[in-house]
Amino acid sequence: MKRIVILTGSELRHTFLRKAIALNRNIEVLRSYCEGTERQLGSVIDPADEGASIQLQHVAARTMSEEDFFGSFVRLTEDLSNPRTIPKGTINDSPIQEEIRRLSPELLVAYGCSIIQEPLLSAFKGRFLNVHLGLSPYYRGSGTNFWALVNDEPEFFGATFMHMSPEVDKGLIIHQIRARVFPGDTPHQIGNRLICDVVDSYAEIINKFEKLGKVEQLSVSSEKYYRQKDFTPESVVRLYENFDNGLVKRYLQKCRLGEHLAPIVTNPAI
Repeated sequence: MKRIVILTGSELRHTFLRKAIALNRNIEVLRSYCEGTERQLGSVIDPADEGASIQLQHVAARTMSEEDFFGSFVRLTEDLSNPRTIPKGTINDSPIQEEIRRLSPELLVAYGCSIIQEPLLSAFKGRFLNVHLGLSPYYRGSGTNFWALVNDEPEFFGATFMHMSPEVDKGLIIHQIRARVFPGDTPHQIGNRLICDVVDSYAEIINKFEKLGKVEQLSVSSEKYYRQKDFTPESVVRLYENFDNGLVKRYLQKCRLGEHLAPIVTNPAI
């Protein structure tokens, strides 16, 4: 039985992940620290700005899709994750970090929390896992799967499991998965299906942690880095134009024809 602490957010996708992992019979969640929804994507959009309506529609569609994917599960399943809600950013406050250390988990497991600072990083060095929704190092920063679609590069839509690092999305990679894409998918359907797959892979990584070993890391010639402020009305328009112009169809055809996709890290133990 792996004894873990989860560091996450409070949106529906975060709740789904922590509750689903806690149901794994080989995992005991000692506590989940769930940061509040302050500074979430919708909160940085000024409704008075020109073009804000398309951004708000995009965020509302994401919320509805999360409800479709995760809502029933979250409402109907038992919560074994021992959640504690805390304000955004306070995961780095000394009392909380001390509390985490007193719990003595075997692993810390992060998804969607604030950037972690010392001394927690050092205290759990080598035992602190993180998942980044995006394929590092190709795409790093905020909303990277969104940007893979905006840039018409769906092969870079995926998730990266890594060791936690003080630098954003630069930890040693453990394993990566690409999103599963089907005809007629919307951006949010692809993203939420990926989160379902993340839960399965994360649970396996936790359970097999001692068997993972080191894997060869990716070496790429260029990296793309995005911040929340890069999310503009123009980027949302481009996203949906790409879907209207056959992004999914082109990608699926490329996969069927066996055309080369950029390499990702796959751990043989997973």
